[in-house]
Formats: sequence, structure tokens, C-alpha cells
Amino acid sequence: MSRNIVRKQIHLAAHFPGVNNTTVWADPASKSQIDFESFVHLARTAERGKFDFFFLAEGLRLREHRGRIHDLDVVGRPDTLTVLEALAGATTHLGLAGTINTTFNEPYELAKQFATLDHLSDGRAAWNLVTSSDAFTGENFRRGGFLDHSQRYVRAAEVVDVVRELWDGWSERGPVIDREAGIFAADNDIAPFDIHTTQFDIAGRFEVPRSPQGHPVFLQAGDSDEGREFGAAKADAIFSRHGTLEEGRAFYTDVKSRLAKYGRSHDDLKILPAAAFVLGDSAEDAEERARHIRLQQVGPQTAIAFLEQVWGRDLSNYDPDGPLPDVDPEDNVTITRGRVRHAKDPRAIAEAWRAKAEAENLSIRELIIEVTARQQFVGTAEQVATEIDHYVQTDASDGFILVPHLTPGGLDEFVDTVVPLLQERGSFRTEYDGTTLRSHLGLRHPHETNEGVRAS
Repeated sequence: MSRNIVRKQIHLAAHFPGVNNTTVWADPASKSQIDFESFVHLARTAERGKFDFFFLAEGLRLREHRGRIHDLDVVGRPDTLTVLEALAGATTHLGLAGTINTTFNEPYELAKQFATLDHLSDGRAAWNLVTSSDAFTGENFRRGGFLDHSQRYVRAAEVVDVVRELWDGWSERGPVIDREAGIFAADNDIAPFDIHTTQFDIAGRFEVPRSPQGHPVFLQAGDSDEGREFGAAKADAIFSRHGTLEEGRAFYTDVKSRLAKYGRSHDDLKILPAAAFVLGDSAEDAEERARHIRLQQVGPQTAIAFLEQVWGRDLSNYDPDGPLPDVDPEDNVTITRGRVRHAKDPRAIAEAWRAKAEAENLSIRELIIEVTARQQFVGTAEQVATEIDHYVQTDASDGFILVPHLTPGGLDEFVDTVVPLLQERGSFRTEYDGTTLRSHLGLRHPHETNEGVRAS
């Protein structure tokens, strides 16, 4: 008698490409990064594939390289929340996740914005919390770069606690709406708040009734020990950069092991690394396509620009198809502003890159292609489905946030060919079981305990 094997369910999300050199914007198949139909196309493709959510990144300032706008990648993106609110009307089940900074925004405004998105989407909102202590970015905001680096997660944690208190200010029943008595909302159903922390002094009553999910879903990205601890304490899902099998398992085990100290269980936090994919009719065809895409993503100018970020000096006279510079990086020189790509010891990075280039006989461009590559699934649809399933079943992740290289049709082939194979394995839903993003992710109501009883 055979036994039914219950397979761990895969969670998938779709990242709208852009903001970095993942996007091959020069490809003839690439379309507008601003036209609303681009966002609609990718979101509806993800919903057709029964994905958990659609994900938008956001930049707060145009990057500058050597004193000029960094014009090699996509620049410019409509406001995240505006796009997601519009997509709420163009989709029915797909979660809608947006990246919004906790350093330069106020918790009352953030609470109102995400509660509104949750209402407009009938419970599909998610907030990817990010931090910044970058003074260059801060110049766009009233307080500038006032926040010390050591305080970025202090503020982020307080933001989360404050917005949760605001969301919980309304009773679960919402407005009374008693037409005969002439009462729309009872005074005792909207608790006042009076909050004083190291970062905030605010008081009043929150305007927006409790939203369908109770709390919108919290996503977080951060790999430092402080970031991992913050994710374990506050997040519902972590947008991880650890995509390889070994690194993924180590990160997964480490972060999940931190949950118990916060009274949380293994399933209360999902680990979702970013991943790219390239499909082909054969393994060889997929590999050839992947090589072509990487050459598009890292052109000669891009390769030199990446190198200059580490070396802190003008390297435009070097041949991108030649060897690495024999000069050492400048100390404490920042040649690119608005984005941090590398660790803070450029000499150590340069030494490691030189060793790799020498061992593998790599040119500058070939090296940059190697060191900037994100996790990729490359192969036939069957091979990619098998590999994704293996990662999830062996606890290297709970799923993936997929980053296609083309806007907006880069996800189409995956949904048409890989998703049906995952469904056949019993590892991925064939229909949505619920209507909220929390239900898609298998997350509890924010006020439920491990025993399933509502906390008072």
C-alpha cells in the first residue's frame, strides 16, 4: 500500500525588472518601464501562474557615477504605491508588495498608505521594509542623512511597532454605521495612541479602519546579523540574496533558528531568495541563451563602471576585455553615490578578484559577469522545475522571487512551461485557496498565538 507524500508547497513571486542591470532594456523585446500596461502585463501573467505576489523595488535617488547620472541601467520609476493601488483594480488574487524606506518616511503616513492598499485590494498588500543611512540619498528628504548607520534598524523596529499599534487602534468590527442612531463609528472602537520612543513622539487616533488582513504582510531584506535578527523578530518573509543551495540552507537554518526567542514558529517566516531563470529547448540551448543575456547585462561600459566602484578611480582607459588594473584601489574614495554594491574594504575585494581572475584566466568583463551574477536556474523547463523543487523540499528556501530580464514579457515562458510541471509534482497550487496574501503565504492572522487562539 503506497503512502501519500505531502510535499512542501513552493511560494513564487514576480519582481518587476528594473532599477539595476538585471534588466536588458536595450533588447528589442523590452518595452516601457513606465507605461501602466507593462505593470499590468507582468502582474496578470503572475496571477495566471498562481503566484503569491507581485513585487516592486524602489530607488530614492538617481545614482551618480563619477559625478554624472549613471545612465547604463534603467533610471526612473513611477511611485510604487500609486502603481500597486492601480494594479489592485487590474488583478483579483495576486498579492501586491512595495519597497518603501523606513528611514525617510513617517509611521503615520506609512500606516495609512498600506492600510489603504490593503483595503483597495481586499487584503493583498505587502510592505518590503528597507533602511538607509546614506546621506546622499537623504538630501532628497527634510532630515537629510541625519541618521547614524547604527540607528537604522532601531528606527525600523520602532516604525514597525508604531504602525502595528496604529493598525490595531480600530476594533475588528470596524465602523458601526448605525443609520437610525446616527452613529457612523463608536468612540470606544477607535483607541487613542500616545507614542513616545527614541525616534517618534506622536499622538492622536488612526484614520483608517482595520484592514482585511489585520496587518499587511511585512517583507524585509538584510543579511547582516542585525538584519537577520530584525527579520526574525518582525518580518513575515525575507527577500534573501542567498540563492545557491549551500548558502541558502545555511541562511535558512540560521534565520529560522532565531524565531523561537520571539515566540514565533517555523512557518511564521518565509525565506524567498531572488532568482533569475533562463529556459531553453535543451540544456545547451539554455546555457547559450544565459551567456548571451549576461553579455547584454554586463556590457563593456558596465564592466568598467563596476570595477571603478571598488577601485575608487577612473579606469576608463582600461580594456574591458583585458586584465584587471595593476594599481591598488584608492582608500576611502566613493566614486558612485546612491547605491552600495560592495563591502567596505576595497583592497580585500580587489585582492580576491585578482586571485579569481588569475586562477580562471578572466578579463575584466568576464570577471564582473562572474561576481555580479545572481542565482540563476538555467535549463529546460523540466530541469528548472526539478531544481526549484529540490531547493524548496530540502529547505534551502520556501520559494523564490523571480526576476525576469525583460519587461514586461519575461515571465510568460516560465508561467506557460515551468509552473504546470511544478503543479504536476504537487508542489505548487493549481488554484488560489484564499483571497488574501496571508492565506497565499500560509501566514497566521497577526493576533493568533501558536495555539491558534486570538491574543487579546
